[in-house]
Amino acid sequence: MNLQKRIEILQALQKYLLNNEEDWQQIRLKSFFHNGWFTEDFIDLAVQNICTQFLQKEKLEQWASHYHLDDNIGGKNIGIVMAGNIPLVGFHDFLCVFISGHKQTIKLSSKDDILLKHLVSKMIEWEPSLATYISFAEMLKGCDAYIATGSNNSARYFDQYFAKYPNIIRRNRTAVAILDGKETTSELELLADDVHQYFGLGCRNVTKLYVPPGYDFVPLLRAFDKYTYFADHHKFKNNYDYQLSIALLNNVYYMTNGSGLLLENDAIFSAISQLNYSFYEDEKTLLNELKNNEDIQCICGHAGIAFGQAQCPALMDYADGIDTMQFLLTL
Repeated sequence: MNLQKRIEILQALQKYLLNNEEDWQQIRLKSFFHNGWFTEDFIDLAVQNICTQFLQKEKLEQWASHYHLDDNIGGKNIGIVMAGNIPLVGFHDFLCVFISGHKQTIKLSSKDDILLKHLVSKMIEWEPSLATYISFAEMLKGCDAYIATGSNNSARYFDQYFAKYPNIIRRNRTAVAILDGKETTSELELLADDVHQYFGLGCRNVTKLYVPPGYDFVPLLRAFDKYTYFADHHKFKNNYDYQLSIALLNNVYYMTNGSGLLLENDAIFSAISQLNYSFYEDEKTLLNELKNNEDIQCICGHAGIAFGQAQCPALMDYADGIDTMQFLLTL
């Protein structure tokens, strides 16, 4: 299958997703019933970002051109271990392998084992020969290379299992935001998206704020009010109640708008429903420190990526800063 044909199939996939046909609506609902964190709104958000950032024809062609892809590249079988923290979180890895012409065997997370299977089944329906290029398995054996995404704990096992093969192994990552106190109301509302989309479960969700001394948190909390409906989501509410109880028992100072907690904490990772913050003195010094922190996927703010863009990575925004396409082309 040549490169142009692969791009045409991806265009058909984009059209299918944008049309939101009845069978896709049923799959969305099935996925939500399977995993209560995958609300239909957040599945739609993931699909919108995929269609806009990954499946636009011009972007795909520019991406392919950047790597000088042609019809002769491929031939290896790539094993992919996908995470399941947010809907279709492994789609970019799937796309990289597909556009490169390699075959792939995918192990899906039990939390997200419905959406991508359905999309692949549609692609095979349109082009039956793809059945030899894309498969799913519970155990990944006999692959030529591996791409595995998981926690720091699972990464230790991946290191052991896949050590003899070319591999990319990803660990826990998160995003942070640097505020300077000059943010507009609209910017704070966009920051609310960076924090709350997908209930904060993504590796690009902001889980830590850095603020200047004397920072006024009231406008920030008011901006976060757009997500107070999270209090009606039982999984999120259970986490909120638990974290609030811990803060009360430990007599820890906190701020809340009724659906999320703000706590002063040095950790860059925070629990579901909680957002950590710290004060900083010098922004340039802080920025240099954060850029050297391997646990940080991206930095939002006037000195980093724009507010509201944390969950909108482009084709060239590779997880952990590792160029997946370059890895595939060197096999």
